[in-house]
Amino acid sequence: MGEIEQRPTPGSRLGAPENSGISTLEHGQKPPPTPSGGKLMSIKIQMLDDTQEAFEVPQRAPGKVLLDAVCNHLNLVEGDYFGLEFPDHKKITVWLDLLKPIVKQIRRPKHVVVKFVVKFFPPDHTQLQEELTRYLFALQVKQDLAQGRLMCNDTSAALLISHIVQSEIGDFDEASDREHLAKNKYIPQQDALEDKIVEFHHNHIGQTPAESDFQLLEIARRLEMYGIRLHPAKDREGTKINLAVANTGILVFQGFTKINAFNWAKVRKLSFKRKRFLIKLRPDANSSYQDTLEFLMASRDFCKSFWKICVEHHAFFRLFEEPKPKPKPVLFSRGSSFRFSGRTQKQVLDYVKEGGHKKVQFERKHSKIHSIGNLDPQPAELNPEVPKQAQQSASLTPGEGAESPWAQSGQPGQELKAAAEECGRPRSPSLQKSPAGSQAGSPHLSELSINSQGGAVPTNVILSPNLSPDTKQASPLVSPLLNDQVCPRTDDEEEGRRKRFPSDKAYFMAKEVSTTERTYLKDLEVITSWFQSTVSKDDSMPETLKSLIFPNFEPLHKFHTNFLKEIEQRLALWEGRSNAHIRGDYQRIGDVMLKNFQAMKPLAAHLWKHGEALEALESSVRSSRRLEGLCRDFELQKVCYLPLNTFLLRPLHRLMHYKQVLERLCKHHPPSHADFRDCRAALAEVTEMVAQLHGTMIKMENFQKLHELKKDLIGIDNLVTPGREFIRLGSLSKLSGKGLQQRMFFLFNDVLLYTSRGLTASNQFKVHGQLPLFGMTIEESEDEWGVPHCLTLRGQRQSVVVAASSRSEMEKWVEDIQMAIDLAEKSSGPAPEFLASSPPDTKSPDEAVAADQESEDDLSASRTSLERQAPQRGNTMVHVCWHRNTSVSMVDFSVAVENQLSGNLLRKFKNSNGWQKLWVVFTNFCLFFYKSHQDNHPLASLPLLGYSLTIPSESEDIHKDYVFKLHFKSHVYYFRAESEYTFERWMEVIRSATSSASRAHVLSHKESHVY
Repeated sequence: MGEIEQRPTPGSRLGAPENSGISTLEHGQKPPPTPSGGKLMSIKIQMLDDTQEAFEVPQRAPGKVLLDAVCNHLNLVEGDYFGLEFPDHKKITVWLDLLKPIVKQIRRPKHVVVKFVVKFFPPDHTQLQEELTRYLFALQVKQDLAQGRLMCNDTSAALLISHIVQSEIGDFDEASDREHLAKNKYIPQQDALEDKIVEFHHNHIGQTPAESDFQLLEIARRLEMYGIRLHPAKDREGTKINLAVANTGILVFQGFTKINAFNWAKVRKLSFKRKRFLIKLRPDANSSYQDTLEFLMASRDFCKSFWKICVEHHAFFRLFEEPKPKPKPVLFSRGSSFRFSGRTQKQVLDYVKEGGHKKVQFERKHSKIHSIGNLDPQPAELNPEVPKQAQQSASLTPGEGAESPWAQSGQPGQELKAAAEECGRPRSPSLQKSPAGSQAGSPHLSELSINSQGGAVPTNVILSPNLSPDTKQASPLVSPLLNDQVCPRTDDEEEGRRKRFPSDKAYFMAKEVSTTERTYLKDLEVITSWFQSTVSKDDSMPETLKSLIFPNFEPLHKFHTNFLKEIEQRLALWEGRSNAHIRGDYQRIGDVMLKNFQAMKPLAAHLWKHGEALEALESSVRSSRRLEGLCRDFELQKVCYLPLNTFLLRPLHRLMHYKQVLERLCKHHPPSHADFRDCRAALAEVTEMVAQLHGTMIKMENFQKLHELKKDLIGIDNLVTPGREFIRLGSLSKLSGKGLQQRMFFLFNDVLLYTSRGLTASNQFKVHGQLPLFGMTIEESEDEWGVPHCLTLRGQRQSVVVAASSRSEMEKWVEDIQMAIDLAEKSSGPAPEFLASSPPDTKSPDEAVAADQESEDDLSASRTSLERQAPQRGNTMVHVCWHRNTSVSMVDFSVAVENQLSGNLLRKFKNSNGWQKLWVVFTNFCLFFYKSHQDNHPLASLPLLGYSLTIPSESEDIHKDYVFKLHFKSHVYYFRAESEYTFERWMEVIRSATSSASRAHVLSHKESHVY
């Protein structure tokens, strides 16, 4: 009678192991004693899906017992983000204190309904590492929309509701959509938005409920009112305002408009005195605020309630561990004894990262979508930070074991056909409760990510232990790929197809032209179709710019569509799929390429215009906020899987790919071969075009890279200036008074910048200082500082000590910095200052550290409203380098431009048996995964910086040909190619992304480089 009643939980009904819920205890500690005697009382809890559950707890139990019971009932691991709220005896909504006895807080439990809701909203939803947690957050967003708490414009509201509808009823069907919207009201005045909701929903086809939750939170978190609860107050002049607290600090609203923000770094002390809420700020010579700010609230109870919420938010988001209780006073106490109880966000992230939990399945109450089962009995690798599109298990009758019915069947029946049609699509994580005896398979996750444009980028990374704790944030670079267990095995099918392929190496070279041409056409369509359609609905783009971009891309798209058709017809003849009796006359590709390259010459005028179009677009974006917003929103679409300006340079890059393939064909064929003469002539044609466009290509690559970096940096006025050239970016540890702190360094031909990444909505890097290269010296200083791979950079005004992650990284930085110093010395003189409002850094090491830390926390307060609304840039190459603790140079980017590849690969996880066929595109140091080459956008991606590329050993039991292995820490992927040639090509291009190219190779290859 003295313990919580043992009620069956969803997890126990599914056969899942018991879960430790949200225990805040460290290993080896014991929970506080729960009162074992006394009566039990029943408390009704309203869940986020609007269901109610009753829980029996001892009357004298603290609030934590009830919250733990709710989290255990849900099998919720990340329960620390949630809380229980209820109306007290004065009808003020308050949070349940986890340390006080429940009976002292809820006086009439029979007449009170306690709500289980989200209490702490993290700055980035990718920090929520469990799919169940993201689902509950999505329910909270849905609830806030319905209650009018989450204010936003009509477009944002319609987009949010479209993702909710996708998660509840699945893919678009207009009749079903309108019927569903008629029965469900997600927002006041919903009828006026119905057409817009239906239009948006049409774009989400194929999106699983888990993906919908992720996209919903991606949109919601950028809204100003996300996670905000307003508390009425007045300022000293008696003006009515609203106070709120968030992860960044205390916010001040007038109506629903934010007018001020006080970051935690600026706040020295929070207190209340009767009805007055007091904020004591740290001294700041540049601030116009008084030392102490005073706000008047309706009553002492309202004031104390808000003060408690502020204390809890500060502790949860800012502290590394739960604060220790104050010693009890001997005689009398002064002030409140209230303190935060529970794990801090850092402890929650560390706990889940370390694998201290079991993945569990759950039911989506409102979702009508059911998923194909994942029957893999192996436990999933922990990959905490992505929208986990976990495959759920299908019910098994006793005796069937863990093998899927269609895998056992010798004849593929209807189940096999259905599974094959759905193979590769990320399925819904919803699951109806399994009957007794069913086996719950573990969702198998991969370390992949949704890209900034809705596509993808990864990393489950533990940073170097010598970095300060503030740098060990959860990486936002992760999301899942399809679960290979959904698909029937393709081994026999692929072996059969492989035997039918011609064995000539030239055939696979010709096929590479075909597969990469498919990807190139899709890239052209991003401009000619998707971007043009977006621009046509808005008048923000000048007509002159439209006439410069689209008329120069449309002829190219038409030409390459016909070119691809001819190549595929030739390959069909070569393979013997048609006219098999005459195929001997068609086992060549040089004649097709020669004919088309000669026909391409009149299109060279369009290629010359692409550099001009890129410059004009960037210039127009700088001068028009509306156009900037349009381009930014377009980059968030899944189809725009790379930065928009990259697609404008694709036609120039494609010429390099043709040249490389033809060079390989000419090297492969003997001079007597029938195709040799045509291949050599085609190579001469394309080489001539490359030579003509070479200077433009080099200039535009540097220009595009500078503009891309500009979006990742805060605190720069004029990064893109004539003569400035990008050389290298990467992560280094900067030595200061408080030890090594991770910083991002950017090297140009005139200056070296160092920055830090703050917990901001846009995930940009704040520039802390610049080191002019003119007069700089560089020396190794491991012995002086006792730090491995350590360098001292001595400038004319400032010296900086940095450490690289490895010897090879240090050598790359030394080589590039020394080269940049030599270039700066040969120039006319010192480079001009170009940091925005950043005075020279002449602080002592201790002061520098304090300034660095404070400015990181202060980012959101200092940015403009436009910057606050900027989309997350959490998956660019800069962020990959930050999380992988590595660097890349402009040389590496130039090599990556040339080393692009696409085609079908079979992929297998470390703990899975079957192989899954995927269309894979390699570009920009990253593998992008598609269901097929016809898809418009990638399902997920895998950045390769930091990964190791090897061939599986005998002990790994991979008895297949042409298999290569990618691994980073605990993440392992196997890929199978269809032939020896394609295997070697994939190894070649991936190796270029996982290890830096030598500068000598690139300089000789390009003759004159951007440097």
